[in-house]
Amino acid sequence: MEAAIGDCWLLAAITCLTLNNILLLRVVPHDQSFTENYAGIFHFQFWRYGEWVDVVVDDRLPTCKNQLVFTRSGQKNEFWSALLEKAYAKLHGSYEALKGGNTLEAMEDFTGGVTEFYEITEAPKELYNIMMKALKRGSLMGCSIDTLVPTAQMTKTVSGLVRGHAYSITGVEQGKRKDSRDLMIRLVRVRDPWGVAPPPSCKSNDWAALATSEQDKERLRPTEQGEFWMCFEEFQKNFTKLEICNLTPDTLQDDRMLKWNVSVHEGRWVKGCSAGGCRNFPETYWTNPQYRLNLLEVDTKEKTCTVVVALMQKGRRKDRCSGGTLHNIGFAIYEVPEEMKGNQQQLAKDFFLYNASKARCKSYINMREVSERFCLSPGEYVIIPSTFDPHKESEFLLRVFSENKSTSEVVDAEIETESVQKTDNVKNKIKPFNRLEEETKEEKQFRAIFQQIAGEDMQINANELRTVLNSVVAKHKELKTEGFSLESCRSMIALMDTDGTGHLNLEEFKHLWNKIKQWKLVFIRYDADKSSTISSFEMRNALTEAGFQLNNQLYDIIAMRYANENQELDFDSYISCLVRLEGMFRAFRAFDKDGDGLIKLNVFEWLQLTMYA
Repeated sequence: MEAAIGDCWLLAAITCLTLNNILLLRVVPHDQSFTENYAGIFHFQFWRYGEWVDVVVDDRLPTCKNQLVFTRSGQKNEFWSALLEKAYAKLHGSYEALKGGNTLEAMEDFTGGVTEFYEITEAPKELYNIMMKALKRGSLMGCSIDTLVPTAQMTKTVSGLVRGHAYSITGVEQGKRKDSRDLMIRLVRVRDPWGVAPPPSCKSNDWAALATSEQDKERLRPTEQGEFWMCFEEFQKNFTKLEICNLTPDTLQDDRMLKWNVSVHEGRWVKGCSAGGCRNFPETYWTNPQYRLNLLEVDTKEKTCTVVVALMQKGRRKDRCSGGTLHNIGFAIYEVPEEMKGNQQQLAKDFFLYNASKARCKSYINMREVSERFCLSPGEYVIIPSTFDPHKESEFLLRVFSENKSTSEVVDAEIETESVQKTDNVKNKIKPFNRLEEETKEEKQFRAIFQQIAGEDMQINANELRTVLNSVVAKHKELKTEGFSLESCRSMIALMDTDGTGHLNLEEFKHLWNKIKQWKLVFIRYDADKSSTISSFEMRNALTEAGFQLNNQLYDIIAMRYANENQELDFDSYISCLVRLEGMFRAFRAFDKDGDGLIKLNVFEWLQLTMYA
């Protein structure tokens, strides 16, 4: 196969795919041809973030001067690989999106397997055995040579191999030479997906010395263009990366075939809320999504539990045309302290300041997926997936595999509030202002301003409320605020308006102000730098202190709705958020008459609720 698009990583994966007929038929369904029941279309199947999807393409392939532009077979009447490439390009949005990548990505999309990645210079001593067992279990393997500088991409090494080019591994064999009882031969069969003849300095003919029969000789003989055997020692000297995609995460260090428990979690990092970056950023790291892992049964002689964690960022290749790139991603695993076991509270910021991770991935890297194998003691853990830098947005897929019984779930709080019940009680029985002789200095100021603006009926609307509040807030110099917006004041009216008139009386206003004062104290506590703003990351703590307990998705929504471009909330936005929350909680409780947490609304009730809140 050849291609002119820079997707040799895809071709290397296709080469590996052809070694396993069962896998090939899954990706390229049989009973498709240009003759029988031909309709001008073909369909292919790819694993996509936890499920298999069907991609249909027509039979039109891009050409130039009557030659296929991209992937083409050495056989002039063979087109399945070019059609497969077209379907894969459609899956990612364009052919351009396929430029540059790693073989693991395509291998995973062809199998739904679990990837393992080795820097060959840092690989374990038993690497050759790992490779042998991987191929025996149907795993797909690829290798490549790093480029130290971008300009060295696609240049040749001294040995004649190409830097930055993806090669397939199609065989691993070892044995003693027929003419020597002691000399052990270890070979690796490599294939260049471009079909280029192997460089003589890398090629080994020792494969023939391993054959014990003519049939064995035919099995070992390189038959495809660009395929050749190398001594394992030469392989280690020349290649820098090894990529393995296991069809299941069966341990490659053990001969047993194992069935794994698998948990799949979809999540997202949201700028300003749950995209907290790595542990280098302690102020925001704790806001990343958290996943609780319970390991219940040991599976090794050392009485530990084997776990494979795989973190994948979604959709980045598709976003490449609009400037999207792969984020540097990684994860860490923390042991849950005894006093927190069994509850669903997230680990707070202080926990990460004083506790080290129990295990973590080797490094943060800009690959689609990062995976790692661990042996942990039975117990309760929290997995924190993150990008390296904060504020990097992406959806992700977290897969957790364990050999024996385990449970895995997202750490997320139940939605509830202490504040609304207090407000309901106040609204059902609003006490009048203190008698004139008992009024505080602030209350006297309120009464004077209120009487001046409200007139004889002692009722104020949203515009008038804005005037009253801003005249009082202006006296609180520590807030440095420009005052409340008209929209905020309308929400406040909706919160405290007990009779549906769109106005507040003096008693209703007093209780509103008391609530604002309570919320103001929380705001000041979290405004550590006295900038009259709080970060969107700290907003979740402020909401908790104000009496609201929300789940992660709602925290994300609040950050997107109320934070500015610097991921900060000023006092007006902060109060607007709290007022809206309290009002919506109160409205829900009013409709939830039987207290079962479910309400049924007709279109009028829904519009009335959403338009006035």
